Amino acid sequence: MMFLPLFTDQISEGYVILITGLIIVFSALILLSLFFKYALPIMLYIYKVITRRKDKKITEISLKSDRNFTGEIAAAIGAAVHMYMNEQHDHESAILTIKQVKKTYSPWSSKIYGTHNRL
Repeated sequence: MMFLPLFTDQISEGYVILITGLIIVFSALILLSLFFKYALPIMLYIYKVITRRKDKKITEISLKSDRNFTGEIAAAIGAAVHMYMNEQHDHESAILTIKQVKKTYSPWSSKIYGTHNRL
């Protein structure tokens, strides 16, 4: 009956490892969620104060138009982009050929030269 205390020792050791792992994982998840909920907005506010940059709204952005940019130019640019994207792909035939390769005999992979000496 010497094996019974050893077996219970291994089980209790397994529980300690399990509980420690769960505590580490869940505490890391809690810390990450607290960081993203509270610390990150504070850091972004501090960055905004340091850079003193005002966020622009969409209505505040002025549109600059070029009178020389016509529909023909837009069509030419679109056609050039289309041609460029189509040229990137190789047009290959969909025929797949499989050739059987004859392997030469190699004693290195042979199982008849085992590591056991059978006499």
